[in-house]
Amino acid sequence: MLEFKTILVPTDFSAASRQAIPYARELARVHGGEVVLVHVIEVPHYPTLFEGTAMVVPPLDASLRKELQRQLDELAQTELIAHGVRARVVVRDGAPRHELLACAREEAADLLVIATHGYTGLRHVFLGSTTEQVVREAPCPVLTVRAKPEAKA
Repeated sequence: MLEFKTILVPTDFSAASRQAIPYARELARVHGGEVVLVHVIEVPHYPTLFEGTAMVVPPLDASLRKELQRQLDELAQTELIAHGVRARVVVRDGAPRHELLACAREEAADLLVIATHGYTGLRHVFLGSTTEQVVREAPCPVLTVRAKPEAKA
């Protein structure tokens, strides 16, 4: 039997990403699992004069990290804990794809529940798709939740 004891849910706090939470909540409730909400603070890299190198911006200040942690705690409380589901939160710095995959491995996630905006064509090309990259490389099964049109804005 499949057991989903550790369910990882990435969020960027958008309406689209929040649509994955009810799926994770119900799977955690059925399997007696825990939901780990994760937010990745994307650290920008800027090209330099030397080919193949990049300049990394210094770490974000503590107040921004603290505020993101507070928002994530609040989201866990209202969307998970208030519904009787165990939850933890994780804030990471770096490239979202890389950090989500690393977090899934470190947490020994049984399932990753991630929203997709469902963009196609040029929007997909310009915006890229973290979800698509994560699905291809994840160390565990991935449930993708396509955002409803009203959540894409």
